[in-house]
Amino acid sequence: MFVGTGAPRKPAERAEARRLREEGMPIKRIAKALGVSPSSVFYWTRDIELTAEQRRRNLRGPLGSQNPERVARRAATWRARCQRKRLEYQREGRARARKRDPLHMAGCMLYWAEGSKERNAIVFANSNLEMVRFFQRFLRSCFDVSPEDFRIRLNVYTGNGLSIGDIENYWIERLELPRSSVRKHVVNHFPTSSSGQKRNRLPYGVCTLKLHSTRVVQHIFGAIQEYAGFEEPRWLDGPPTKARSGRKCTAPAAAA
Repeated sequence: MFVGTGAPRKPAERAEARRLREEGMPIKRIAKALGVSPSSVFYWTRDIELTAEQRRRNLRGPLGSQNPERVARRAATWRARCQRKRLEYQREGRARARKRDPLHMAGCMLYWAEGSKERNAIVFANSNLEMVRFFQRFLRSCFDVSPEDFRIRLNVYTGNGLSIGDIENYWIERLELPRSSVRKHVVNHFPTSSSGQKRNRLPYGVCTLKLHSTRVVQHIFGAIQEYAGFEEPRWLDGPPTKARSGRKCTAPAAAA
């Protein structure tokens, strides 16, 4: 079972960020190297003060006094480490699949059909409330995910006699999520899917449920392959999660 709360988020990235900050690397460069936000790096390292020499070195150029070969070696080490962890999570999923638990099997197969194949996050979108609720129950039951770990984004349609607030409340209440889980909505977007139906066919729009967890998504990828009897190497290495700033959650290309 996986625990959704109580443990620090991204412990490996946090430890690496603190090490790099202690070496004097600027916050934005650390964030880019580790594929996290500058605000996260600031929060993790706010108690670390740079020396006068470190501050001067940061002003001399993007690499400061670091050896480019050392940068490349450390980046390669980080990539290999992250890949090994993803493979470990897939093996956990395969082992769980061999137990043939009905809820686990149904949830994994549903994600295979309806979920995004991002490398580091669960992204599940549907207009059917009961389907979203079932998938959420699968995550909470099989991985001990808490309501506070979920994020939702809605594709809402106007002209149905409902306000955006009404639609938002519909999903929040029925999924039993805190209001803090809500992210910016999309209004009146009609892609070539079920959300391309007439507006009055989808009065509550489409809900995208998201969970940032490399472990859970790679576990599911491993289980899918075990259940269905095939191999999909692309799920192990990509595509990476797309972050808000356009960065990729990959190995730290400039982590050293």
